[in-house]
Amino acid sequence: MEREIRQSEKLLMAGLTFILLFMVVQDIVPLGSLNDVNAIFENRSVAELTVVTIIGTVQILLLLGLVLFFRGRPYPLWVKLWLIIHQSFISMGALLDWWIPYFSSYGAEERADKYESMFSNTHSFLPEMNGIVPNTLHVLFHTVLFFCLILTIYISLTKRANMTNDRNRERHVSSS
Repeated sequence: MEREIRQSEKLLMAGLTFILLFMVVQDIVPLGSLNDVNAIFENRSVAELTVVTIIGTVQILLLLGLVLFFRGRPYPLWVKLWLIIHQSFISMGALLDWWIPYFSSYGAEERADKYESMFSNTHSFLPEMNGIVPNTLHVLFHTVLFFCLILTIYISLTKRANMTNDRNRERHVSSS
């Protein structure tokens, strides 16, 4: 049976691939004004960067691997739950580290100096709030991350309905 890969799955695979690339290159590959590798190395040790990069990469590889394995097929409940819960935790980390301090000042004091030293020379388009300015690369990463979470929820909720419609059509055609 040939797999029918939906557009939403293709978009999810593309988004997770972007996130994987982000995880691998953000701290170690110079990307012009999008990152400041020297500032990152001044604030974090090579060991810390290695651990953070490996953990982030393995997480996204796991998510991407599940999506690739089940693409075009119904996702088992445990895969749906894993994809949604795992991406929700990563998204909560982004909210707690960047967006809650940025918008509400809660936790901003602890992050402002570190973010300033690591990201002040990077491109940003948002205004400074509470001593924090999310840079363009992180805004893009967080946007894609939230989009992937929404796509995963959509895929999880709609696949069963599509399969039911297909089965009903098959029954109707075979009974005619």
